[in-house]
Amino acid sequence: MQKFVIADMKKETILFKKLGDKKVKCNICQRRCIISESHTGWCGTRVNKGGILYSMIYGEVSSLSVNPIEKKPVFHFYPGSRWLSLGSVGCNFRCPGCQNWDIAHWKRGEMYTEYLPPEELIIRTKASGCIGISWTFNEPALWLEYTLDAANRAKEQGLYTNYVTNGFITEEALDMIAPFLDVYRVDIKAFSKKTYMRTGHIKQFNGILDVTQKAKGYGMHVEVVTNVTPGFNDNETELQGIASWINNTLGPETPWHVTRFYPHLKLSHLPQTPLPVLEKAWSIGKDEGLWYVYIGNVPGHRWENTYCHKCGAILIERDIFEITKNRISNSKCPECKTLIPGKF
Repeated sequence: MQKFVIADMKKETILFKKLGDKKVKCNICQRRCIISESHTGWCGTRVNKGGILYSMIYGEVSSLSVNPIEKKPVFHFYPGSRWLSLGSVGCNFRCPGCQNWDIAHWKRGEMYTEYLPPEELIIRTKASGCIGISWTFNEPALWLEYTLDAANRAKEQGLYTNYVTNGFITEEALDMIAPFLDVYRVDIKAFSKKTYMRTGHIKQFNGILDVTQKAKGYGMHVEVVTNVTPGFNDNETELQGIASWINNTLGPETPWHVTRFYPHLKLSHLPQTPLPVLEKAWSIGKDEGLWYVYIGNVPGHRWENTYCHKCGAILIERDIFEITKNRISNSKCPECKTLIPGKF
């Protein structure tokens, strides 16, 4: 754990346990770090000061923009809608090919952020014409105190809320944010201990599956993303494991996005995911019984569109992040009148 000297504590952490010798145990994410006095946990965003654990990133915004929900990606929750999207710094993973590494891999030092209080976030969301707030760019679970305060206010104002997450949040943290969270867009990065250790540097991944199932049980809209990375999770065993788990645990109506990896950071030496590999992943998902499998990061591919799971009629046509045609009416297929899962 890192030693930290911070004069101005931002916010007392809402989920921690006091131990002896002024040590504390953080219960925000499944690492459950035990942190000594004046030190931070694995993510670097919380510091123990005098036996009290504080968040140093409450309200600290590194990135803020208006994005279509398709960019998350989320395809079955008000397609084409705009969301105020924001992130802070830090992460409880260290994915070697992280596209947002400059903020997600932050550990200490200057954050280059601006403070945005929850009430101001709500004002900006409404002023920008967005229907909701998306906490993204870095792991939102580390922002629990801030997202909880903001999400509570958002619901009071009729706004929707979304986490774009790696799913390594604890069950008790999910229990706190769940009443105020509408959309849970989770990465299932792999389906083996070995691959999760190579990507997220965690020993167990079953907790991610358990929390995701719990999010579904809370009634959140859940969509799953797997960034198919050559030499990591592109083998049929892992892809079939993910697809089977989604079908059997979350339900066949749950969208699964298999997205193309692009070389970046410590994985710059790898090739981008070959299209046949992505199309094989799509076939695996369909063979396992999933109704909606999407190929992502391949502009113009037919499987970025939405088709009725019953009759096969095309429902939504997409061009990268934009909706070019939406034929869904009253949440139903215009051809066979089947109810399409999601919010439309």
